[in-house]
Amino acid sequence: MDCPAPHKRESGDDRRLAVAAAARAIIVEKGLEGLRTRDIADRVGINIATLHYHVPSKEALIALVAESLRNDFRAQSLRRSRHGKSALQRLHIEFDEFRETVHDTPELIIVLTALIEKARRHPEIGTIMTPMYEHWRHQFADIFRTGIADGSFRANLDPDIAALITTGALSDYWRQWTKSRASLDQVMAELERAFIVSPIPVSSKDHS
Repeated sequence: MDCPAPHKRESGDDRRLAVAAAARAIIVEKGLEGLRTRDIADRVGINIATLHYHVPSKEALIALVAESLRNDFRAQSLRRSRHGKSALQRLHIEFDEFRETVHDTPELIIVLTALIEKARRHPEIGTIMTPMYEHWRHQFADIFRTGIADGSFRANLDPDIAALITTGALSDYWRQWTKSRASLDQVMAELERAFIVSPIPVSSKDHS
């Protein structure tokens, strides 16, 4: 006869994951301004003293949430190999992953956007969030830099500016709220057209 498995005591890492998940859920529901330690503790099923043991300050809580976002985005990235891919193929992978996030886990972008907006006004949060956002932008810059070398993108393209345009456009897409909102596929297609090497029109080719 099988014996029941012994009760597994929750580890510190498990508790921190639960705190991050509760904080993220509250941000989605109420916004960052509605984030209260009492609500987080209630959702996790712990007291305030235990919560403060894991996250002793608001900055520590924000850092924990940011870490959970990084881990989710990293796990998503590892599901698609970039090895041996051209720069244009890598750009398509980045677009596919952003599209996947928008459609399947929009709460990630809601939380990320809320934290980045808060970081604009609070340097202590900016210290936590800026490296995360910069990493995303640098990924695109590296793709464009590689694409110039392999012929995927225009030779006169500035990789850093192209990355700024791309991350800005994708970030702004999420903030759109009017009825005239463009589709994500339209935004991505227009971005690609702006950066790739333009094909030579048939009428201008030498037919001699």
